[in-house]
Amino acid sequence: MREEIEAVLRDEVGPMLATHGGGVELVEVGDGGVVRVRLRGGCAGCPGARMTIAQVVEATLRRKVPGVTRVEAVE
Repeated sequence: MREEIEAVLRDEVGPMLATHGGGVELVEVGDGGVVRVRLRGGCAGCPGARMTIAQVVEATLRRKVPGVTRVEAVE
């Protein structure tokens, strides 16, 4: 599952976030399909970061990678 997540983050989510000067890094794939990521660049600390995680990162991963149940941001 980790390889699939990395591919989706690199090929689909990353380019979307790059349009705002940001990026995303996979930190951990935990039990129960919980994915932990770190936002980078312009997305790190952005007031819209929570919405970005939910509406972009989590929505895309849940749609593309079976077994992903939740995405959490870490500092």
